[in-house]
Amino acid sequence: NRKLFMDRLGAVANFAKTMPSLRPTLMVIDLDRFKQVNDSVGIAVGDSILLTLARRLTRILKPQDTLARLAGDQFGLILMSEQDPARITAFAETIRKTIRAPIAFNDREIFLTASIGLALSDPQTQLSDEIIKDAELAMYHSKRIGGDRIDVYKPAMRARKTDRLTLESELRRAIEREEITILYQPIVRLEDRSIAGFEALARWDHPKLGRMSPVEFISIAEEIGLIVDLGMFVMDQTAKQLAIWQRAMRSREPIFASVNVSSRQLLRHDLIHDIRTVLSRSSVARGTLKLELTESLVMENPEHAAQMLTRIRELGTGLSLDDFGTGHSSLAYLQRFPFDTIKIDQSFVRTTSRGTRPVILKSIIALAHDLGMDVVAEGAETDSDAVELYQLGCEYAQGFAFGEPMDADAAMRLLTEERLEQAS
Repeated sequence: NRKLFMDRLGAVANFAKTMPSLRPTLMVIDLDRFKQVNDSVGIAVGDSILLTLARRLTRILKPQDTLARLAGDQFGLILMSEQDPARITAFAETIRKTIRAPIAFNDREIFLTASIGLALSDPQTQLSDEIIKDAELAMYHSKRIGGDRIDVYKPAMRARKTDRLTLESELRRAIEREEITILYQPIVRLEDRSIAGFEALARWDHPKLGRMSPVEFISIAEEIGLIVDLGMFVMDQTAKQLAIWQRAMRSREPIFASVNVSSRQLLRHDLIHDIRTVLSRSSVARGTLKLELTESLVMENPEHAAQMLTRIRELGTGLSLDDFGTGHSSLAYLQRFPFDTIKIDQSFVRTTSRGTRPVILKSIIALAHDLGMDVVAEGAETDSDAVELYQLGCEYAQGFAFGEPMDADAAMRLLTEERLEQAS
């Protein structure tokens, strides 16, 4: 734990005074998006996953190294066994790959990544809280760029440091300052690889910190009660953009767009009014603006969710169940929710270590079709993924194989190019 870690760091600091050649390295390892794992499998299973990871990491350490859990899903490491900078970064890469190896849970696999910050000590560096803060700053830098990477602390990072209170006040003004950007990730029709729709994803273009992903600011927005305004902004902008695409394309099956909804939005009765306002401002085809809710969110309060979702559906909004298979919903409950689309979590889509896809994938697709729902597979990364998913009966797929999140202009260019190809 953190207390033991600080004691050990103090002992190393005293030891280093007598041996100037000894230069410990401090690492802070923070798991990416672990809150989503906890939400989907439950805290007890989340803790057992952390135990598994700790055991894995311990196996690659030498006796003189120290590993501790600093907080939640964050680990600290005092590395004494390596002194050469090249070997230290190679060791950090081994840690990154160790964390990436899938963890078996029931008959599926959970994939994790981590942001790793390194602080290399030198004779001028005090081995104290400060070096931990340096490693944390490097870790936050890694997370801000997208995670699953290693960054070494540089003094310039301290100049960019922004504390939590400052972030909160800046986030409150971000919408009016037009700092919130919406990117759109394509969702393709597997039958002919045409673009069926997009998922809207918010990014914050912070004036000092650069582009920040939702993992860095959505939790703050939820805590300070800003998620409702932020959610309304994303929904409104996406609907307006969707109307532009639909007018431009005039296709037989109109383009759709899905927007994520948080628990705080779903619990508000004003959500119905917000949706009605958004739909009145932009004339999108019925059912093409889809609200996307996670399975764990719906199961927090199934009775309330069923009532709200029925009312939302009556307004002419589509409903998509995100991360299906990661929560704990029973099939009986699933039939009560008026979803038209199920998005299968990428852990069911990716191949296992044996090169096969989880057996349950075929069953989920069949179940969705029995309930009259379309299926979107998340995390499709290769052409063979697309072929196999189509053979299993999946209608749509989303993933890097079909395009990364892009701005509205790039999405429009993609749609226009596709229409020109179809015309020729």
